Amino acid sequence: MSRIEKRFADLKTQGRTALVPFVTAGDPEPEVSVPLMHAMVQAGADLIELGVPFSDPIADGPVIQRASERALAHHVSLHDVLNMVRRFREQDSETPVVLMGYLNPIEVMGYGNFADHARAAGVDGALVVDVPPEESHDLVISLREAGLDLVYLLAPTSTEERIRKIGSVASGFVYYVSVKGVTGAGHLDVDTVAEKLAVIRRQIALPVGVGFGIKDSQTAARVAALSDAVIVGSAIVGRMEELADTPERIPEAVSAFLRELRAGIDG
Repeated sequence: MSRIEKRFADLKTQGRTALVPFVTAGDPEPEVSVPLMHAMVQAGADLIELGVPFSDPIADGPVIQRASERALAHHVSLHDVLNMVRRFREQDSETPVVLMGYLNPIEVMGYGNFADHARAAGVDGALVVDVPPEESHDLVISLREAGLDLVYLLAPTSTEERIRKIGSVASGFVYYVSVKGVTGAGHLDVDTVAEKLAVIRRQIALPVGVGFGIKDSQTAARVAALSDAVIVGSAIVGRMEELADTPERIPEAVSAFLRELRAGIDG
């Protein structure tokens, strides 16, 4: 059983919904990331989605695009991100970590090398935004051989056929993008999310996390009542951006926000 699978199984037994924060590794400077990861766990995070900085993050809105730019200004690479996870694992052997990013850095490293290095560092899975299931065979094989999960996105426009196809290759959990557009865009309609989750669950047995558009504890609570995980990114990264000039304040500021979300989710 993978760390991700175990975490969701434990939460289901407890009748709880996972809180999954997203941050970009190296934002606003590399020294912040590992202490921030520990602080988020202390504040109630059940899994961590760690963004790999990329020069052309096509699925991300301006807030997370700027986070990548800040990290890349410090030359943060995929190797650096793996080293951050390795340092995180020196104190935390239980919290699942999923890398979120784009294919190019993985292709440069090589699928097998990436999978081996990610496993050695303590990574549990990857969400590679720009790899559709039709083109993921080699990556899926490499990750499975290393015992890592490959998480996929589902959209409001995903057909039942598409959902089934993704369900045939995904593992760990699936990530439902609750609004059309990039991260940070749009208004989340919880009733529409509920209808789509019912369709997804008829096709996929994996846990379903919901992200995009969750900006406060009230919305988090409503989504938690429907899903297996509440995923929050832009609302966190935006707070980090406001404190980019005083990075020592970031762990506590993010923790305070996560504690609000956690209270709403556990309601």
